[in-house]
Amino acid sequence: MNEVIEIDGLRINYTVGGDGPDMILMHGWGCSSATLASIDKIARENHRVYNIDFPGFGDSDEPREVWGVERYTDFLEKFVAALGIENPILLGHSFGGRVGILYSSRHPLGVSKLVLVDAAGVKPRRSLGYYLKVYSYKAGKRFWQLVLGKEKAAKRIEKMRAKRGSSDYNNSTPMMRAILSKVVNEDLCSVAPAIKAPTLLIWGENDTATPLSDARKLEKLIPDSGLVSFPGCGHYSFLDNPYMFGAVLRSFINK
Repeated sequence: MNEVIEIDGLRINYTVGGDGPDMILMHGWGCSSATLASIDKIARENHRVYNIDFPGFGDSDEPREVWGVERYTDFLEKFVAALGIENPILLGHSFGGRVGILYSSRHPLGVSKLVLVDAAGVKPRRSLGYYLKVYSYKAGKRFWQLVLGKEKAAKRIEKMRAKRGSSDYNNSTPMMRAILSKVVNEDLCSVAPAIKAPTLLIWGENDTATPLSDARKLEKLIPDSGLVSFPGCGHYSFLDNPYMFGAVLRSFINK
């Protein structure tokens, strides 16, 4: 069932269904609640499941200022309070994992279990080529603004951005690009040890967006955690191997 709630003046879309203990699903960047539909179906077998469109994604309103992971976590706290959700299981894929990590560290007794699926949260190691690309873009942007002025330089800068930016960045609105630039470099390793909830990490061994080394690092940092990885799977391990994913998830959340 699709529902809408207003939080901080933003209309937030989410789906809810199933009976049992509460569970919240949080999608990745550039996705929506629909991306996690297969997980939603599994979870509803024994849980009441809330599947959120984060602000700026799906059918939810876009934030009016640049948010970081903390603001998205503040949003989740207000969502939980407004709907009277108690001691939920949290499942976060990719960007949703960032929010799951920070929320669980803030509320060590308020989360019954945490599932991190190909989750972000470890600051990526950047190659020299990455920094050359970033700084050449910044230098080029400044140069054309000085030579042509901001308005005339805009089209040329947009072409530069399209060549250098990631698909997530290029496919976002200006506000969401600013938010992505902020959240992508936020490292949550310092808060991971504060998580007290039993934590399951599910990963694709061929994930290049959030590599398996990130999962191994989080497993060491989160006290009560375990890692299951799937060979031949990438960043969307739950879609690449749905049968194994379903078996592992059921085993963990239905204990």
